[in-house]
Amino acid sequence: MSKLVIATRESRLALWQAEHVKSLLEARGHQVSLLGMTTRGDQILDRSLSKVGGKGLFVKELEVALEEGRADLAVHSLKDVPMDLPAGFALACVMEREDPRDAFVSSRYAGLAELPQGAVVGTSSLRRVVLLRAMRPDLKIEPLRGNLDTRLRKLDEGQFDAIVLAAAGLKRLGLGERIRVAFEPEEMLPAAGQGALGIEVLSARRDLLDALEPLSHHATALAVSAERAVSRAMGGSCSMPLAAFATFSGEFLQLRAAWGDPEGAVPPVRAQSALIAADVSQAAALGTAVAMRLREGGAR
Repeated sequence: MSKLVIATRESRLALWQAEHVKSLLEARGHQVSLLGMTTRGDQILDRSLSKVGGKGLFVKELEVALEEGRADLAVHSLKDVPMDLPAGFALACVMEREDPRDAFVSSRYAGLAELPQGAVVGTSSLRRVVLLRAMRPDLKIEPLRGNLDTRLRKLDEGQFDAIVLAAAGLKRLGLGERIRVAFEPEEMLPAAGQGALGIEVLSARRDLLDALEPLSHHATALAVSAERAVSRAMGGSCSMPLAAFATFSGEFLQLRAAWGDPEGAVPPVRAQSALIAADVSQAAALGTAVAMRLREGGAR
């Protein structure tokens, strides 16, 4: 038995995720406590992530806690984790994915088609902005930052006609009834890693890599490796509207990706491919190949 400390953001969803991992580790005989922290991403709410430093703002302070020995592991929503970890850090484990889809949430409207012309839709994601614009160019899409509860409150106060959130977060917090409709991937392709949890450790901690191995989900790990490889090959920043989503069909890993022009000057570029992927390097090679097809199609 070992004593482990999990570094986590203090939002309700992040704490749920950390508690979830804590209970799984405790069931395996470990003693586990949580170290709650506020990250730069939680503090800067008046600007979009792409303008203030990207996804890494949600993980940097947690990595410092690992580095200083105040914590042993950090639990992240994988879509918030930069494509390349700093030297000395490793993604020890990718857990089984929750619903990867985007959710349409509205107090008044049953779905995207029901929104009146010029309705105001909130999202903090450039990917969602581009894909929403492709479906409904008439909508007014406004930035929406803050944790899940803050976003829902802004909707309920009437600041937006609808908002788009990750279905996984709503379901994990028992708020699944707020989902009016979940967009099928054919309509709105998810972000790389959406719905999956990743556990980060110092790469030198062999003991932790071994302890976390049983929590890993092989199919999810291969799928997100392919998705993250698309993003990495395309430059990997959150100022790029990029979607990537992989699923298994029999033994074939099928990967679809879409790139959008932030200025909206050209329609989204889409690409897909499939192969038999038995390990992470094969899955990553699929992602690189799909990124190349995106670029051939005009993505940049």
